Amino acid sequence: MKAIISEKYGTPDTLKLSEVAAPAPKQSQVLVRVHASSVNFGNLVLLTGKPLLARLVFGLRKPKYPIPGGDMAGVVEAIGAGVTQFQVGDEVYGDLSSCGWGAFAEYVVVDEKDVALKPSNLSFAEAAAVPMAATTALQAIRDIAKIKPGQEVLIHGASGGVGTFAVQIAKAYAAKVTAVVSTRNVDIARSLGADHVMDYKKEDLANHDMVYDLIIGVNGDQSISAYKRKLKENGLFVHVGGTEIQMYQTMILGSWFSMIGKKKFTTFLQKANQKDLLVMKELIEQGKVKPVIDRSYSLSEVTEAFQYFEKGHSQGKVIITI
Repeated sequence: MKAIISEKYGTPDTLKLSEVAAPAPKQSQVLVRVHASSVNFGNLVLLTGKPLLARLVFGLRKPKYPIPGGDMAGVVEAIGAGVTQFQVGDEVYGDLSSCGWGAFAEYVVVDEKDVALKPSNLSFAEAAAVPMAATTALQAIRDIAKIKPGQEVLIHGASGGVGTFAVQIAKAYAAKVTAVVSTRNVDIARSLGADHVMDYKKEDLANHDMVYDLIIGVNGDQSISAYKRKLKENGLFVHVGGTEIQMYQTMILGSWFSMIGKKKFTTFLQKANQKDLLVMKELIEQGKVKPVIDRSYSLSEVTEAFQYFEKGHSQGKVIITI
């Protein structure tokens, strides 16, 4: 089968399209013919080995997982003898970031608990946009923030992969959403249901009187101190993306703010699981959430896809069709 191989940390130019042996499913595994995948921030970490702390998980000197690609949507081609949830021909989707990656390939083998039936109203490309980004937004809003109806939520970086899902999921939980985006993304944020849209190129967040119960930091150049001023007395800031500096600010300075006051700051790592894939399937089939796709690349164009993605200006998701 054809697959993208990553043999060393570096730039997108290090990725190679190669021929490798196709896998076979074991007892509780399914073999999936991959139709589409997508690019996430986690893919960049696996590619570059940065931040350096990530190498404790991904491999100290070279990538532990030679075939990258976390998000996956495709068709079950074969099943192990112990598989009970799926049969050949089922259309599935999943996040493989916690079970070996490998989605940038024509076939992948995964445990049946790591995938779910894909939303019936989505194409494979649309379904591949969902798993990692959508469940990141879901876990931040539902599990970390424990969002309540009517709460004021600010989503900084609302036009990217996680951000577009965060706007819709927060609205599905009956929150009042303010989306912070650039000028070219104002219409996208409005179309996703944001109650207020702030163009950061024309408006300064610091000059607005509004304060929030929850701030989701997906992207942007605001400092933790700036976010602190925009939180209500018992508000919460959740860092889910952005610069490495912001991550360390949240972990160090944010922890200090959390200790000495009522405003809380946290960063978290999304955990792939079948249960949340099923939650997203339901929200999507109910019409409450939809993926936003910027552009698509073929498997042979993965280098170009990464070069575009790492610029940080994608509107929604970047898809890899296989």
